[in-house]
Amino acid sequence: MNVKPRLGYRYDDLFVGMQFRSPGRTITDADLMGFAGLTGDHSELHTSDVYAQASQFGQKVAHGMLGLAYAHGLMWARTGELRETAIAFLGIDAWRFVGPVFVGDTIFVDYELAELRDSRSRPTQAIATFEVKVVKQDGSIVQQGRKALLVSKVPLEAVAASTTLAATAS
Repeated sequence: MNVKPRLGYRYDDLFVGMQFRSPGRTITDADLMGFAGLTGDHSELHTSDVYAQASQFGQKVAHGMLGLAYAHGLMWARTGELRETAIAFLGIDAWRFVGPVFVGDTIFVDYELAELRDSRSRPTQAIATFEVKVVKQDGSIVQQGRKALLVSKVPLEAVAASTTLAATAS
C-alpha cells in the first residue's frame, strides 16, 4: 500500500503496481432505505428486519449496487488522488459480489493500478485499469473486479480553473 497517499497525482506519477486504500465508510440503515428509495429496489432482504432475520443472512443485507456505488465514490472522488488526471470513468469488468455487507459494516477499497496504456485515439490521454477489492473491517473481500478510467497526460484546464476560482473567492 502507498504509505503516504497524497492529493493530485499526475500522469507521470502513475505506475503499474501502485497501490491505494480508500478511507472507510460505515453502512447504516438509512443508507439501505435511501438506496431503496432512489433505485426502487425495495426487496425485503434490504428493507424488512422480520424478513431478513428469517433469511440465510439473519439480518438486512446492503444492496450489492449500493456497495459498488459507495466503493466508486470512496476511490477517486473522496480521496482526490487522481484529481489532476481523471477525465472519465470508462467501465467495469468481471465485477463480482462475493460476500454480504451488513448494516454496521465499514467498507474500504483496496485498488492497484494493473495496466496503464496510451489511448489509441487521443494522444494526450491514457487508460488506467485498476484491480479493485471492496473489503470489510475484518479484511474479508465482499466485492471485486476491474475498473477503467480515462486519464490525461497533460494538466487539466478544469483543475486550473477550479483552483483559480477557489483562490479568488477567498
